[in-house]
Amino acid sequence: MRQKSHKQTRYQKLLTVILMGVIGMGHILPAQAASRIKDLVSIEGVRSNQLVGYGLVVGLNGTGDSLRNAPFTEQSLTAMLERLGVNTRGANMKAENVAAVMVTASLPPFARTGNRLDISVSSIGDADNLRGGTLIVTPLKGADGEVYAVAQGSIQVSGFSAGGDASSVTQGVPTAGRIPNGGIVEKEINYSMLTKKEIFFSLRTPDFTTSRRIAMAINKEMGIKTAMAIDPATILVIKPETYADNMVNLVTDLELLYVKTDQRAKVVVDERSGIIVIGSEVRVSEVAIAQGNLTIRVTETPQVSQPNPFGGGEAVEVPRTELDIDEGEGKKFALLKPGVNLQELVDGLNALGIGPRDMIAILQALKVSGALHAEIEVM
Repeated sequence: MRQKSHKQTRYQKLLTVILMGVIGMGHILPAQAASRIKDLVSIEGVRSNQLVGYGLVVGLNGTGDSLRNAPFTEQSLTAMLERLGVNTRGANMKAENVAAVMVTASLPPFARTGNRLDISVSSIGDADNLRGGTLIVTPLKGADGEVYAVAQGSIQVSGFSAGGDASSVTQGVPTAGRIPNGGIVEKEINYSMLTKKEIFFSLRTPDFTTSRRIAMAINKEMGIKTAMAIDPATILVIKPETYADNMVNLVTDLELLYVKTDQRAKVVVDERSGIIVIGSEVRVSEVAIAQGNLTIRVTETPQVSQPNPFGGGEAVEVPRTELDIDEGEGKKFALLKPGVNLQELVDGLNALGIGPRDMIAILQALKVSGALHAEIEVM
């Protein structure tokens, strides 16, 4: 009995801890459809920078550039060898294991000297495959022409190409690859947030309502008027006295606040693939819809007529044609009541028994008639 009582006490304590944890989480869980400010905005000045460079890949198994068709590869190879003390001027080189490539990378904000970067490599000549190749030291420059990183390393290629005299097969893109951690930052971009008196939050999806809600949430958290929505895409945040020492602490506290976002009523249509995305705020006025098409299906089923075994003659192919006509008589009018929401709109269109491509035409007709209160964006 004592052992049973001891186990019950343990289970009761464990249940109490779990319940307290659930109750505690109830206070910190965000409201439905709310998102963190961190996921809605970016900080002005905190951005990545694109880097680009030109280099050579060596060690290819006969799949590199043909020097006759890619003279820039021969010139680059000659210049590289001269820097290493090898004179090849005037020589007729036939190297097939070298390829000229463009090297790209993204320099993240606050990257420090010695940090590693992922590198992308793409062939610019007539190389067939970069698999097994090694990129030689390549300086990567920014838009200002300064060198910010250096790349080198073995290339990882996901695609492949194989074939013979009669046929070949290619999967993926064998002329492009990546070098994980193949770049080293050589120069930093000076940007400090510690001494700033104010910062700007830039909405990734500009919206008046969302911008104002973010400013209100910040002011409510700070207890004073700290933020102000300047326009649909920008919120000005002034550093309070309590954060006088460090702007980073202020950003850390603000980006974890939850804000309910708002969006415009929009219907996105991709006519090529038949994809339709309808926003939750889309509304439709009272309207009647009918959809029906005259469909004629022609089926050819030729048959072979065999001659009499004792009568002679030859086998003859006899054509057989079947016609199937569908006038869409089963389709009826569907009435959509005013102010229907997204679910009711989809249910009403599905009740007509139509496919996505016909639904695209109906949505466009609704917009022309003025019954669809949303913006249609055709991709």
